[in-house]
Amino acid sequence: MTTPSTPDLRRVHLVGIGGAGMSGIARILLARGQEVSGSDARDSRTVLALRAQGAHIGVGHRAENLDQFDADPTAVVVSTAIRPDNAELVEAQRRGITVLRRAEALAALMAGHRVACVAGTHGKTSTTSMLTVALQHCRFDPSFAIGGDLNDSGANAHHGDGSIFVAEADESDGSFLVFAPSVAVVTNVEPDHLDHHGTAEAYTKVFAEFVQRIEPGGVLITCADDPRAAKLADLAQAAGIRVRRYGRSVTGDGDARLVGYRPEHSAGVVTVELIGTEAGADRVDVHVSVPGEHMAGNAVAALLAGLELGAPLGGLLDGLAAFGGVRRRFEFKGRAEGVRVYDDYAHHPTEVDAQLRAARPVVGDGRLVVVFQPHLFSRTAAFAEEFAIALGLADEVVVLDVYGAREDPQPGVTGELISNAVPLPAEKVHYEPSFTEAAPLVAGLVRPGDLVLTMGAGDVTMLGPEILAEIERAAGEAQG
Repeated sequence: MTTPSTPDLRRVHLVGIGGAGMSGIARILLARGQEVSGSDARDSRTVLALRAQGAHIGVGHRAENLDQFDADPTAVVVSTAIRPDNAELVEAQRRGITVLRRAEALAALMAGHRVACVAGTHGKTSTTSMLTVALQHCRFDPSFAIGGDLNDSGANAHHGDGSIFVAEADESDGSFLVFAPSVAVVTNVEPDHLDHHGTAEAYTKVFAEFVQRIEPGGVLITCADDPRAAKLADLAQAAGIRVRRYGRSVTGDGDARLVGYRPEHSAGVVTVELIGTEAGADRVDVHVSVPGEHMAGNAVAALLAGLELGAPLGGLLDGLAAFGGVRRRFEFKGRAEGVRVYDDYAHHPTEVDAQLRAARPVVGDGRLVVVFQPHLFSRTAAFAEEFAIALGLADEVVVLDVYGAREDPQPGVTGELISNAVPLPAEKVHYEPSFTEAAPLVAGLVRPGDLVLTMGAGDVTMLGPEILAEIERAAGEAQG
């Protein structure tokens, strides 16, 4: 793909406009008064919202979708999920229209702003969201682009009046190397997306390249408790980049030491020492409205980033306490017959492990029932055993078949690879390859007091309401 140094975004067409990242770009473009068209495989809540804001969107991918305004698009934007033979991409290339990757379009939207980028294998959506909400609470009005919808506003992107642009930086295809942040956060580095990067070493290397993109005078914020992120910080510091660390073992000026964490129902409080303040070390409590020490760590990263962006400590703490969460991050879906149902985006073994540990204090006297949908055949093949070990933290496990997304099936790679290895009694582990049978299966397993958690990056998110409906239907039949 060839792109100009400053792409023309007056009339933009987005292929796959309903996706989390693409819809955010569309929202910002529309708010800036640009002409926006696009396409998606199906109608959705996001597509309908973008139409209401003025976007022209076709359902299905066809070459004629590029003709929704009088003139050709000045740019066509595609995500990594779009295959090279997509009809609209092929037509754009035939017409000589500039084709941009999503990150390239986002980088163009950042121009003229002070940029804060949040990267990492896990936690980047939550950390970006926390930073955004905390800055808003300080009466900043940042532009932002996040890979999930904020529960408070229902939006994943916004064109703000302020000088700050906060963005989630996605490493999956290496395209975050087009960003040049003033403040960069790396929450952790753990091998993933090997379908693109090939090896763990190549995956780790791209983060080192990202750090080199930090503007002169900028800062890197990293978690010292993550070995690869800690090494990244050391390399950055040796290269003359200013570094601020957070974690349980940090000791340097400008660092944030985590000295304690306590869960509080479906929330938590982390006590932090801010080292190097005028008083020597300020000790503050950071209240987080979502459970899990991993989420508390994300909040501390957001706190340090907010301080670097010039926001006051008190306002940031108030904003983090008011943070209402992100859609699909331990999102409460409802209750039926004493059974609570939550939904979560976790799709890597470390994420599954962290979220199940965070959910345990919320469960109470009931059982933790997990419905897990593996995402990508390549990830399932690479991490089946690790997924199984993490799922063993639950009391009852239902494993669905693989959500392939952009990948073609691989022979022998199914959800059963995981279910067969879960270290629980056989009667507590269920492999259900039929998506339509999953909700009735779960409804038959649960009892009052249980907490059901649907997990995965695919369409498993649709199951929550179906499970609740099946529980109510079964209860009605039992009473009748």
